[in-house]
Amino acid sequence: MKPHRKISVLTLLDRGVSQHEIHRITGVDRKVIRALDRQRQAKPDLISKSPRVATGSVENPPPWPPDGGASGRLDSRPIPEHARSACEPYREWIEAQVRLKRKANAIYQQLVDDYGFASKYNSVKRFVRALKSRDPEQFDRLEFLPGEEAQVDYGEGAMTLNPSTGRYRRPRLFVMTLRYSRRSFRKVVWQSSTETWCRLHEEAFRYFGGCPEYVVLDNLKEGVIKPDIYEPELNRLYAAMLSHYGVTADPARVRDPDRKGTVENAIQHTQGTALKGRKFESIDEQNAFLLHWEEKWAAPRIHGRAKRQVEAMFQEEKPHLKRLPVTSFRYFSEGVRTVYDDTTITVDGASYAARPAAIGSQVLVRVYDLEVEIRDLRTQELIRVHGRAKPGQIRLPMHERPFNPSRQTTYLLAQAEAIGPHTHELCSLLFENQGRVSQKSMWGILGVAKRYPSRIVEEACAIALTRKVRSSKEVRIIADGVFEVALAQIASADAQAGAEHALTQHDPLIRDAAEYEDFFNRTARESRAVHNNYEKETNHDDDDARNRTSLETASTFRSSGHAGDASTSGTGCQSGLPGDLLADPSGRTRSTTFTVNRAKVFPLRPRREADAPGV
Repeated sequence: MKPHRKISVLTLLDRGVSQHEIHRITGVDRKVIRALDRQRQAKPDLISKSPRVATGSVENPPPWPPDGGASGRLDSRPIPEHARSACEPYREWIEAQVRLKRKANAIYQQLVDDYGFASKYNSVKRFVRALKSRDPEQFDRLEFLPGEEAQVDYGEGAMTLNPSTGRYRRPRLFVMTLRYSRRSFRKVVWQSSTETWCRLHEEAFRYFGGCPEYVVLDNLKEGVIKPDIYEPELNRLYAAMLSHYGVTADPARVRDPDRKGTVENAIQHTQGTALKGRKFESIDEQNAFLLHWEEKWAAPRIHGRAKRQVEAMFQEEKPHLKRLPVTSFRYFSEGVRTVYDDTTITVDGASYAARPAAIGSQVLVRVYDLEVEIRDLRTQELIRVHGRAKPGQIRLPMHERPFNPSRQTTYLLAQAEAIGPHTHELCSLLFENQGRVSQKSMWGILGVAKRYPSRIVEEACAIALTRKVRSSKEVRIIADGVFEVALAQIASADAQAGAEHALTQHDPLIRDAAEYEDFFNRTARESRAVHNNYEKETNHDDDDARNRTSLETASTFRSSGHAGDASTSGTGCQSGLPGDLLADPSGRTRSTTFTVNRAKVFPLRPRREADAPGV
């Protein structure tokens, strides 16, 4: 601002002119006027205190001495008249109206009507706005110790070529950020699962060279099964992985992203700075770029709030991280199994002993690469551990096998007895040698009876008893062989019967072909003659019927009222029908009209009342 305009504004302010009037006179913006007014109140010596305008030859008099100090004068100095609002005398009443949530327009109208308010509406609007103004919402800034907390979440990565579809799509972006140093681990994956979620945590821990005390995560299904403030139910695989590394999970409240605002900001920073507008031809290329960007740009940056380098803070935090365990986490798949009648459970086609679990109860099974764990379904307590077995194998010691027959055993033996004695004998031997475990083999033998007749199964069991075979699989193979032999025997018998009963053209019972020809020709001539006689009789009957109909029609016209004169009725009839029809009625049958169009003549139906028009 030019000096002369500044002096003009200060002079007008000193004389008590309102800011609105100064803006109208000088054209200076009101914000600038308010700033100069604050400077004038803080430093009263900004303008001359002489009663007239100073010149270059006359010095300005010294400023007035401060009254009790500058700070004391500013605190005790009343608000000048030009700065006071016209609504100030009505403050209490306006505050009461604001508490009633009335609008500024309504308050202004009542001020004018009831109190004779002479100022403009804008004065009331500014005054009400000042009363309604609130302090901005404040948040507590949480501080954490080094190695205390890490935050994890998913976002979206950059467009990447999907090899399975050949199209570009966005993969899922996993980010783990250390709360103290803001150092982050980033990686993109196509699909997420519980195992993928856990493996990404492991990679992040190895990248940082240690583990934090606890991890703050969102309530996604890969980590949290049932959200709860006090006792959230974690995914068992995720909980086991964190327990292996000595880390505690701290799920955030539902719909409360501010609890993990650090990782939220890290995801936004990655998307807006590193990945904005980029495309990658493979997911490995994007992961390599994220690692390069973290090392070169994200880690050396100066954090905006901490005013320190991220890498320097990470080097301070790294010694406080927990050490990684010696062995890596063993991943497993879980399932619920029911204990069978033989005290075993089945996993991938193999049977494993489940005692002391009761028969019919459900147990939790964890399947590792080399072993199988059986746990209590409610308490997760370990019951038994077995090595992995191949499909069909049974891991059940002999001293644990029950040999007392159950209801299922009795049912299976009864079904075997219905097939035949050899089948019953084989199933009984299986139960005597193996106990209830043999019930699976019995089911297999009875299943053979659904494919082949009982005779085939009975013969196969007889052969199995001779060979001392005790496996349902071997019995099935024997039955296949017996069935093939039976099919071969049937085929050879059919071939022999076909050779004995070959077709022949000469036999005493077979007549000469000429006799058959004469028989067919004679029968055809007789049938044709019968048909012609029938046609003649039918045509003659039709002609008689038509003649009778024509005569009746002519008589009707003669006796009807169509005649022009009663004395000359014939003349009236001739006017209604052609003359040749009346002269020779029988000749009508030979006319073109009656010979070509042989339409049936139906008697006239008497008219009913329902057929009358308008009904």
